Amino acid sequence: MSRIVYFTLASAIVLSFAILASAQGGGKAEPNRIVIGPSGTTVSDRLRNGEEMEYVFSAKAGSQLTIRNSRPSAFDFRVFSEEADLETEFESSPTLTLTLPQDGDYQFFVRKKAGGARSATFRLTLRISP
Repeated sequence: MSRIVYFTLASAIVLSFAILASAQGGGKAEPNRIVIGPSGTTVSDRLRNGEEMEYVFSAKAGSQLTIRNSRPSAFDFRVFSEEADLETEFESSPTLTLTLPQDGDYQFFVRKKAGGARSATFRLTLRISP
């Protein structure tokens, strides 16, 4: 009887370590999905120097995306879509408007610039209009 208990306990421990290892070393975390409409969506969080936050949103071809950055001296941002062959440089302007070339998902990155305070809170508003 003690062999069965020992084997069951050992199996449970090995399985627990395997689950923990796969959770820690797993693939890239899914970015935050946001819905952007004509009235706009605001994203806000706290980042440290050099850190990025990634979001993903859907849009239709020909839509105009406007991004307003309340702290351009501390944060920059970029928009990217491999499928639509769109990639902006990191932007430090307070406002950027661009026309999205095709239907699909787009990635939006916010990055804390080096220098200044070690960490800060960003607040960016994104709006899509037809």
